[in-house]
Amino acid sequence: MNKYYQLRSKNDYFSFQVHGKTVIIILLLLLTNILFFLFSLTMGSDWIHPFEVIKYLVGVGDSSLDFVIHTWRLPRTILAFLVGAALAISGLILQGVVRNPLASPDIIGITSGASVGAIVFIAFFMGTIGAQWLPLAAITGAGVVSFFIYVFSWKKGVTPIRLVLMGIGISAIMNAIVTFLIVMSDTVITTKSYLWITGSLYGASWNEIYTFIPIIIACTAILMILSRSMSVKELGDGVATSLGVEVQKYRVGFLILSVILAGSAVAFAGGIGFVGLMAPHIARMMIGRSFIGNIPTAALIGGLLVMIADLIGRTVFLPSDIPAGVFTASIGAPFFIYLLYRNRNI
Repeated sequence: MNKYYQLRSKNDYFSFQVHGKTVIIILLLLLTNILFFLFSLTMGSDWIHPFEVIKYLVGVGDSSLDFVIHTWRLPRTILAFLVGAALAISGLILQGVVRNPLASPDIIGITSGASVGAIVFIAFFMGTIGAQWLPLAAITGAGVVSFFIYVFSWKKGVTPIRLVLMGIGISAIMNAIVTFLIVMSDTVITTKSYLWITGSLYGASWNEIYTFIPIIIACTAILMILSRSMSVKELGDGVATSLGVEVQKYRVGFLILSVILAGSAVAFAGGIGFVGLMAPHIARMMIGRSFIGNIPTAALIGGLLVMIADLIGRTVFLPSDIPAGVFTASIGAPFFIYLLYRNRNI
């Protein structure tokens, strides 16, 4: 299929075109996510027939399922998808900005910065300030760490490999700070922090979803509007500058979007690693390097990965509830090693 679909605003403020193959793949991924979403609602300590789940979702089901579906499984599954989508888009942005296949929020330290911000909030402010400020604390931590990574990586410009190596180093320092704060805290905070930092969706609530959705929608909308600049920027800073793109301004703007998305995901679900690394690569394997097409593709893949990891964690090892981050890391770490080997000559 060689047909392209175009979308253009009247004032040409934004415009983009998507290949027909990309549209088909996005629709197939969307269908896969919907089917797995329904499957996830049926699975647990108590199995519910899929038809009963569908009837409940359309408002004609058994009210006795309110707690199991509405209070327990539905918000957790939705949050899993949102967290995966946010991490995937954040990773897609970073890989485009630094033009390095190894870039992702957890690899270069953004997730670690968000973790420090969140743990500091949990340890010192949770009792005096409402929990609704936790996302802001995580985003602030991610933003501060990202700023220092960028500054320390600067030497007559920022090279991709220098940014990744600096991010790995600072990430190690942030992880040490997190460990220190956990060890020095009381038992209740230590238990809560350990569960959170491994990347758990346990206890997901509708309030978290209502807070998270506007953040993802706003960041994704801005990113799609700026997608043409990212596509040009991937050709190199020199080419982008010659075509009139203000490289430094857009780079900072893209990094801010990445920090907000990754920081919010960490605030709501903890340190779920490697999703931001894997999802963009899988998306490019499926549809190529079209940045505008990779936004929804990576988001759907990331959401599916975290939903699968969370479902395994809460069903396979019953009665234990294993954090989803354990399973994303078990897949992501070998994937990262593979990328290191494939790009060893960069």
